Amino acid sequence: MSTPDLHLTQLQTLEAESVHVLREVAAELERPVLLFSGGKDSIVMLELARKAFAPARIPFPVMHVDTGLNFPEVLAFRDRRVAELGVELVVASVPDAIAAGTVKQEPNGSRNRIQTPVLLDAVEQHGFTALFGGARRDEDKARAKERVFSFRDEFGQWDPKNQRPELWDLYNGRIHLGESIRVFPLSNWTELDIWGYIAQEQIAIPELYLAAERDVVDRGGMLYAVNEFITPRDGETVVRESVRYRTVGDANLTAAVRSTASTVEEVIAEIAVTRLTERGATRGDDKVSDAAMEDRKKEGYF
Repeated sequence: MSTPDLHLTQLQTLEAESVHVLREVAAELERPVLLFSGGKDSIVMLELARKAFAPARIPFPVMHVDTGLNFPEVLAFRDRRVAELGVELVVASVPDAIAAGTVKQEPNGSRNRIQTPVLLDAVEQHGFTALFGGARRDEDKARAKERVFSFRDEFGQWDPKNQRPELWDLYNGRIHLGESIRVFPLSNWTELDIWGYIAQEQIAIPELYLAAERDVVDRGGMLYAVNEFITPRDGETVVRESVRYRTVGDANLTAAVRSTASTVEEVIAEIAVTRLTERGATRGDDKVSDAAMEDRKKEGYF
């Protein structure tokens, strides 16, 4: 009789860890919510949540902090996936907050910083005590500092020097009135792990992640696709390039990368030899300063 192989693969181990975190939060915290933008990380996180509670429905709503500058393909995917799973969608609208005068548009066109008060207002309005986010430690130095359970004070602020230990995957979810937790089930995943899981589970993704011929303009070495938010400036030339997106943030500040990877398998082969993170390669709103991400997280950014 042969001995069965009881070793878990890398992806099976990561999946088990993430499912454990999702279930732990659902058991410990009164009102969790999953932040879902329609990007690849939140897509994987939503699939893990589906698996964690199957055959029952996901026992918490999903929330999108809508900047009003999203790629239409991503919004369409978001709505379709939420409808398929039958979960409640909460939309926290930055344009509505701008119109109401509670936040003010920044001159550089980025709405990253003004997402924070909109997010915090939605947390208070709905009484959310835990927010699942799709951040990974390999994305940014600030995110590498963060625990799986990241505690926020009554003002939604994060103190990187004041975090609870997480020994042996034991998580302390106790909070005081007014406090909340950001929870990151994908902390230990890498971009390559995300794509490997998408391939393994045959998860649908927005078409922007796959290479296609698109009209782009080159701004400081970054390729921005021409769309309703990006129009050529004086002196800029529109060129046709085979490009894809490694991450999908706001359409006015997220650049594409040259690529011929038109299938998930080809994307995996491409990512395997890359030495630059997707945010570093494509997110214009993260180039304000080396500490841009950490500054926003201290203010309450997810």
